[in-house]
Amino acid sequence: MRHDHVQSPARSSGGTRHLPRRWAHAGSAAALRGLNTVTEEDLAHFAQFLPPTSILSTLTPSPSPAEELAPFNNDWMNKYHGKSTTVLKPRTTEEVSKIVKWCSQRRIGIVPQGGNTGLVGGGVPINDELILSLSNMTKVRSFDDVSGILVADAGCILQSLSDYLAPYHHIVPLDLGAKGSCQIGGNVSTNAGGLRLLRYGSLHGSVLGLEVVLPDGTVLDQLTSLRKDNTGYDLKQLFIGAEGTLGVVTGVSILAAPAPQASNNVILALPKFDNVQPLFKEVKRQLSEILSAFEYMDRTVYDLAVKHGQGRALDPQDVEGAECFVLVETSGGKREHDEEASHIPLPDAQKLNTLLETLMEADEPLINTGVLATSPAQFSALWAIREGLTEAVSKEGNAYKYDVSVPLDKFQEVVDKTREHLQQKGLLHADAVKYVVGYGHVGDSNLHLNIVAAAYTPEIEAALEPFVYELVASYKGSISAEHGIGYMKTHALQYSKNPTSIDIMKRIKHLFDPHGIMNPGKVLP
Repeated sequence: MRHDHVQSPARSSGGTRHLPRRWAHAGSAAALRGLNTVTEEDLAHFAQFLPPTSILSTLTPSPSPAEELAPFNNDWMNKYHGKSTTVLKPRTTEEVSKIVKWCSQRRIGIVPQGGNTGLVGGGVPINDELILSLSNMTKVRSFDDVSGILVADAGCILQSLSDYLAPYHHIVPLDLGAKGSCQIGGNVSTNAGGLRLLRYGSLHGSVLGLEVVLPDGTVLDQLTSLRKDNTGYDLKQLFIGAEGTLGVVTGVSILAAPAPQASNNVILALPKFDNVQPLFKEVKRQLSEILSAFEYMDRTVYDLAVKHGQGRALDPQDVEGAECFVLVETSGGKREHDEEASHIPLPDAQKLNTLLETLMEADEPLINTGVLATSPAQFSALWAIREGLTEAVSKEGNAYKYDVSVPLDKFQEVVDKTREHLQQKGLLHADAVKYVVGYGHVGDSNLHLNIVAAAYTPEIEAALEPFVYELVASYKGSISAEHGIGYMKTHALQYSKNPTSIDIMKRIKHLFDPHGIMNPGKVLP
């Protein structure tokens, strides 16, 4: 059956904060030469087809207060800050097309913006470019509960899509900590990975089609609802992870996954990091197809989560001597119809119980202890520890976040070497760098390296870059596993892409966007 509905509008909130960070990329302004700023004449044109509620600007006869534009000009980490005078919030693809066509003719830079939850400055202006917010485009266009194909506007909040699919027993094949405010168009544009990539794969596989407004205003409609289409170049792949530099994603066709009938999780305390890799191997062997997440946390970041009340902590005596922690989730199986009455455990829970017994009874146990969720509330509480790491870190200070891919056995080494490097620089103290922590997705070798500082300073950044990128490159890793390049890593692209690859990327960019108006200064050096 096919279901056509309209999703109620939703919009993420933002804060008004200011802390400039411009020293690392002094050449960025030069990259924007030749682009014009928004004028009153431009606003008069936009007002011909946009209602007043879709225009926020400090240039209008009745100007919007600057604080209304602050949530769009500043990223949520208070790290990147733009000076845009105008935010446009179109409601339809046609309106987006008209805006982009005009900006192309007038050579006005455009920053497409979703929920503004990114970590690399890709969704905020470098200077005073026009901000194109997709927050008013929140319709679910259709859902086929036979094929599982969902077609939605790019501005749909990820959590809203999950709520929409729940009655049809399907889920979005993507789960992020920012799911309450991030938008599906932004997820696609950054190729967001998330917590369950191990089970559902990347968006390069689950996205079936896209609707994109190209830099000249042309609408590229490839919103297919087919799972197989072998007719030439797969153009949609160019826009997945392009971060709005090749066009504006306005619609997404994605293959929703059947909702698991039973989900279970367990948190494990490990005596040493060297046990993570053999543990992962054993977990995969015993849980096979029902394994949906295998998340790693070092001891320091776990302690910060406990300190700030995130989730259900293990008993203190159980974690004594633990060097790190792992959260394992399973999903699938069949829920027993009489589970409540007979207290029969779910089949997947039985597998987790067996896993725990095997790990604890081994001659050389890989774990110190483990706690298995026995109710939905406990399931959520264990996940809250992992999902609360970002919040816990932010409560301790300002975090430099490096989202990298390195071989699994190098996770702890990357953290330790970074900490040692900062100590040698004399920066490891309460007034500079307070903590260096690591956590991430073991299944796809994605480490989140966080350096928690009292404040963002040029001295700390100079110590971290290019050190972190050179360290990652020495392991033949990637400087960005799932957060993208944005503004933060344009100068570091060379550590993961060779000159030939960067040249081809530049040629593709010029082919689609010869005037350089789309998210200028992002992704490419």
